[in-house]
Amino acid sequence: MNLKAHYDDLYDTSVELIKKDQYTIDHLIDDPSDNRFGITLLIRPPDHIKEHIQRFISKIKTLEPNQYYYESSDIHITVMSIISCFNGFKLDHIHIQDYIDVIHKCLLRINNFSINFRGITASPTGLMVQGFTSDASLNILRDHLRNAFKNTGLLQSIDKRYTIKTAHATVVRFREHLNDKHEFLKAVKAHRTHNFGTFDVNALELVYNDWYQREALVKKLFEFHL
Repeated sequence: MNLKAHYDDLYDTSVELIKKDQYTIDHLIDDPSDNRFGITLLIRPPDHIKEHIQRFISKIKTLEPNQYYYESSDIHITVMSIISCFNGFKLDHIHIQDYIDVIHKCLLRINNFSINFRGITASPTGLMVQGFTSDASLNILRDHLRNAFKNTGLLQSIDKRYTIKTAHATVVRFREHLNDKHEFLKAVKAHRTHNFGTFDVNALELVYNDWYQREALVKKLFEFHL
């Protein structure tokens, strides 16, 4: 998959939707009754990378203070949504050690790899930092996970929503209508190729999480080391 072409297509399509006020506002962000939970295998970028991302977020926040901005603690790359968030899911519905064992086996043939966060792209629901991997290790791991879980009787919903192929990190979600979409898009365009830095991926986390990966609601289940 050509990641740059994918991010470019997503940006072009989303910008047109934003210009036409056809972007998607998430009405559940502030809903206290939102009870969607799942389990996710993810990568957390290091602090120095998140600091660069927060500088970008601060610039956007001055233009659009009422949108939803990810805290540094919540920024992540989804490796695989093992159980996509749904209403009422709880950890006592599964035996977590079974999931840890499957993931361990999938990681045996995966070496360390790096990710370069370079540029911002848009989606119909918000903004994302573009991630580019140093090699095919991430998607090889995803294929291992798909095949492994397919051959178990474990509760899982891999690829049910969509097939994940990128290494992006969502950093902004639309919580309400934009104050000034022209200035907003101008600021995004100015960061289309901004280099937020490169980091080595040495660990992955399996977490129990809400839809937005908010630290207060996330429970780390296991940390895997490459």
